[in-house]
This record gives sequence, C-alpha cells and structure tokens, in this order.
Amino acid sequence: MKKNFPNIRLRRLRNNSPIRNLIRENILSPHDLIQPIFIIEGNNKTEKIKSMPDIYRMSIDIAIKEIKILKKLGIQGIALFPCIEKKYKDIQGTESFNQDGLMQRAIRSIKKSVKDIAIISDVALDPYTVHGQDGILGANKEILNDETIEVLVKQSLSHAECGVDIIAPSDMMDGRIKAIRKSLEKNKFIDTKILSYAAKYSSNFYGPFRDAVGSVKNLGALNKDTYQMDYANKKDSMREVEMDISEGADIIMIKPGMPYLDILRRVKDELKAPTFVYQVSGEYAMHCAAFDNKWLNREQIIMESLMAFKRAGADGILTYFAKEAAQLLKGID
Repeated sequence: MKKNFPNIRLRRLRNNSPIRNLIRENILSPHDLIQPIFIIEGNNKTEKIKSMPDIYRMSIDIAIKEIKILKKLGIQGIALFPCIEKKYKDIQGTESFNQDGLMQRAIRSIKKSVKDIAIISDVALDPYTVHGQDGILGANKEILNDETIEVLVKQSLSHAECGVDIIAPSDMMDGRIKAIRKSLEKNKFIDTKILSYAAKYSSNFYGPFRDAVGSVKNLGALNKDTYQMDYANKKDSMREVEMDISEGADIIMIKPGMPYLDILRRVKDELKAPTFVYQVSGEYAMHCAAFDNKWLNREQIIMESLMAFKRAGADGILTYFAKEAAQLLKGID
C-alpha cells in the first residue's frame, strides 16, 4: 500500500444497503407521482394508443375505476386530457368552454366519485381546434395571442366551476396566467391553483401525446415554434418562469423532462417555486421500445429515470409510469 494513503474512503458509505439508505439524499414516493389520463366519450369504453404501449383513452366511468386504483397505490394527483370527437372541433375551439363538455363532465364526475384526489386539468385549445394548434389563427395563419387568451380564460373558468383543483395552461400564450388569475379571483375561485407550463419547449418528443388527444392529424406538418420555446435556449426559460410566477402561477411545469434536467435544476435553484416536470410521451415510448427489445431492464430504468427528476429538483412528476412506479414502490407485482 502506498504511504500517505488518503484517510477519506468514499466507498465506506456504499458498502451495504442499510448505510446507503441512511445517507440517501432523495427519496421517491407515490405522492411524487401524477398519472396523466386521456378521456373519451362513451360508457365502459377504452381505446389503445398505438404509439404509447399500455396507455389507453378511457370513458369517464372507466377512468373513475382507474383513479380509485391509483389512489389505493398512494397516488394523489391525476392530470386530465381530452380526446374530442371531430364533430365538436372548430376554428376557435369553442367546445373547450362548453359547460357540458367532455372535460367538464369528467371533472364533476371524478370529484363526486373519488375523494381526496387532486385533479389537474389541461387548458389549451389544440384538442378542440380543427387545425391542431393551441391558439386561434389569424388571416395569415399566425397564432393570435390575445384572442386566444380570451378563450383560455373561458375554458379555465369552466373548469373551476366544475371543482377542479389545479388549472394547467399548457398553451404558452404571453400573459395568459395574469388573465386567468384575474378571472378566477373575480369569480371567487381564490383557492383554485394554477400550474403553468412556463418552460414548455417546442420539442420533437410530443408526437405520441398528439396522437393520444387526436390533434396529430389536424396539425399535420405544421409546428408550434412561434409560441413554444426554442430548445437551444436556456435564458428564455427563466424569463418565462419569472413572468408566470409574477402573474399568479402557484406551480411551474418544465416540459419535456429528462432532456431538460438542466432547466429544471436552474429553475428550482434560482426561483425556488414548487416545480413539476413532465416525462412526456416520447420519453415513455422510447423507454418502452427498449424494454420490449430487452435492451434495458424495465423496473430499474423506470425507477432510475424518475429519481433523476427528484434529484434535479422536481416536487411532482407527471409520468405515464406513475401507476407502475407506485406498484414497484409498494412491492406489488
């Protein structure tokens, strides 16, 4: 052995499981997980999503049964996304604020049927528009920011009236958080929380999700580059998040997840607001492809990927693996 060997041996703290557990910095629990759920019309109905193995669109009654299972596993949050029938779509997304619309009925039914579950409702127009964009189009096919906000405010208020816990604007229009918060306050929904998709990048990882909500065909070859963020930029994310917090956002969303851990870490370190991250559909689909081909160990990768979000600063994680991860955490096969 060499003389003057260092007194510090970092492996001392890794040489057995009890010691590793005692000094572990981050712990993942079912309370950290939020399960996205896709809603469709009908009764006792499910639809496979080809690009997302083991994920289904569900009618409201089936979704309620699933949510009760999630609750028993310790999951306390769900995120609702609608898949709207073609006949209800139009240029301005007016179905989005129909008080008897799919999302509105889903919120009311879940609230009535399942106690102590936090419902997060997506606020955006892409499921409701014939063109698949998150906003209203102008004469030159540009996205009209302020006109879109007027509809988003109506949509948000309709969800609040149904009893939703958290409204989640995912559209990336400038100023929509301030307008939504003002409307909520004016109508006495002072406890309705806003989860702002503040740092949402114009990512190529969203394809399976757009398939799930039925907007991929409507969007076609178009993109959302004029309102979602450039994935080459970091500073923009801080400006977006700071603005949304100042306008009344309670929680911030970073989306996508693993390719944007640097953004998550910086937002959490510098602004210290409650921060969620979304392990998006493309991330899920890639993982599943590797699992199916036996290239990666399913259980180990699921847990490692979710812990990466916790380590980077996430308070909550939207993931399609939520149910499976909760089962793993509880030791359920």
